[in-house]
Amino acid sequence: MARTITYSEALNEALHEEMQRDANVFVLGEDIAVLGGLFQVTKDLLDKYGPERVIDTPISEAAIAGAGVGAALAGTRPVIEFQFNDFMTIAMDQIVNHAAKLRYMTGGQAAVPLVMRAAICSGIGMGAQHSQSLEAWFAHVPGLIVIMPSTPYAAKGLLKAAIRNPNPVVFLESRLLYAIKGEVPEGEYLLDIPGSVMVREGGDVTVVATGRMVSVATSAAEEVGRDGTEVEVIDPQTLKPLDTATIIESVKKTGRLVIVNEGSRTCGYAAEIAAIVSEQALDFLDAPIERVTAGDVPMPVAKVLERAVLPGRDDVVGAIGRVLG
Repeated sequence: MARTITYSEALNEALHEEMQRDANVFVLGEDIAVLGGLFQVTKDLLDKYGPERVIDTPISEAAIAGAGVGAALAGTRPVIEFQFNDFMTIAMDQIVNHAAKLRYMTGGQAAVPLVMRAAICSGIGMGAQHSQSLEAWFAHVPGLIVIMPSTPYAAKGLLKAAIRNPNPVVFLESRLLYAIKGEVPEGEYLLDIPGSVMVREGGDVTVVATGRMVSVATSAAEEVGRDGTEVEVIDPQTLKPLDTATIIESVKKTGRLVIVNEGSRTCGYAAEIAAIVSEQALDFLDAPIERVTAGDVPMPVAKVLERAVLPGRDDVVGAIGRVLG
């Protein structure tokens, strides 16, 4: 039976269930214990599991990531929280050179079952150092899994799967999704890594959207659908490894592709999807691929300027119109 809960509640349930299932699972990060996390994702974990498994840390992302890597190597399954996606840049050595590489460098003798959660906080006026969507950086690194769920159902099922995975996982959550509600089963379930979702079926144009942009793309699809245009919307969910087969199959059917991604345009994740489709399905395309992304500028604090920089429904509608010619 499914209930309707919020995205943040779904994440919280996943953590509760996995910590109850496996005593090796623990969480650490800034303000995640007493305060329950900046966005309340770790709420009530301290009361149930105690300070040895729910650990408040100093304000040092490098130390948090380093402790996570070391604990994972020692046989536990840490889930660490970075309050903002941007702050992961302070721990790039630990993430890129250690977590991502140690399984390979030890010939598989060591595993790093580490989940690194982080919030993408664009759209709420937090400015240039707190609003970046850096998924393309981490997808570029061999050895990392990158996940970006768009619904409460996906958030819970993918976080549980990530915690059980033997490899390091970057798990990105949008701040603007925490309050959205959706149906989530009461029973145990995990989602596949990789495993994309066909959010909406259509035969005229394929729209691939990531994270928070899935709802933006779906809204745009509904708008153009009033005129009879059938838009197929695909949510990859796992950005690396990517379920390319579903995307390619859809493009071969529709002949047109729009990619919607919240990261900056140049060298962004949308460019990777465009390259894959160009390599594998170029002969099926009836129009140039359109990318709808954030602009190549630091994120403004002013809401009106931030809205101008971030991709929105009208941008997606315009891109769909252009590929349909």
